[in-house]
Amino acid sequence: MSQDDRFFCYVRDFLLIYLPKNRCFSGNTVKSYRESITLLCAFVSTEKKIAISEITFDCLNHILIGEFIVWLGEKRNCATSTQNQRLAALKSFFKYAAQRDISLMAAYVELSKVPLKKAPALPMRYLSESALEVLLRQPNVKTRLGIRDQFFMVLLYDTGARIQEILDLRLMDLHLSDTVPSIYLTGKGQKTRAVPLLSKTVRHLESYMGYFHNPKPHDVQELLFYTVIKGNSGKMSPDNVASFLNRYARSARQICPEVPERVNPHLFRHTRAMHLYQAGMPLSYIKDFLGHASVNTTDIYASADLKMMKQALEKTYVNEDAPREMPLWQDNEILLMQLSGL
Repeated sequence: MSQDDRFFCYVRDFLLIYLPKNRCFSGNTVKSYRESITLLCAFVSTEKKIAISEITFDCLNHILIGEFIVWLGEKRNCATSTQNQRLAALKSFFKYAAQRDISLMAAYVELSKVPLKKAPALPMRYLSESALEVLLRQPNVKTRLGIRDQFFMVLLYDTGARIQEILDLRLMDLHLSDTVPSIYLTGKGQKTRAVPLLSKTVRHLESYMGYFHNPKPHDVQELLFYTVIKGNSGKMSPDNVASFLNRYARSARQICPEVPERVNPHLFRHTRAMHLYQAGMPLSYIKDFLGHASVNTTDIYASADLKMMKQALEKTYVNEDAPREMPLWQDNEILLMQLSGL
């Protein structure tokens, strides 16, 4: 392998072998790494006028990578978190390449000089109980699609699942006859967790099944949610979900101004976690419920919101007009001496 061939040879091995087979990363994670490298190639081609076929490790120094990160923010309007994600992906690739060829260690060290950007800490976005209630009432449950859309939102909230975990569900993942009805979700790193279902969610599920999975018996490999295009059944796309969520958000906002203008699937996950935290569930339980690898990730829900602050302040509020309760030992010297151990 010549030096000029190394870049794309290592890109191929990194994306097709190392990430999916050696690291067992999910398809979505591999896709994110692929997009980061693709964007870098697009930047080099359009901004540096270097043909893609001529890209080598020699031209990818830390100065160029730094300019690439700036380009993501200024030309593509990428958020700071997205810029950091792209940079982290490139650092992982360069580290892999350096492990394959020790002569590339200098290139990896050079790239390590590019710092991650500091992003301002944003408050946790979640729906209030009233906003959630109004949003769930928006689908027309007299129609087949309305029943589907409402159940989809109920399941997103009740399970606190990631959107891809819901879209990947198959009928075999439903365990409704167990002592505790539950659903099995497969998350990041192909880790599976069981999440209990509330009785109201089971009723929504049974109603949905009557419209979308009849007649019985069912093929357990069937997708729980699907779309039919030209007679062919396939997996529902995240874009499909985003479309009906934002449609319902617009109508819900006219009734309840607390509903944000844009509602994404992850907002239901944050909402469920915050509601559980506000109800007193320990963070360690919420970690397992959400499928987080570390409780450090779950700590984002520990910041008290305004409602919790108000409740805490009310508990410590002293009403100056209320009659003060006098101590039992007031004007009772004998009792005071007994309490003092005399």
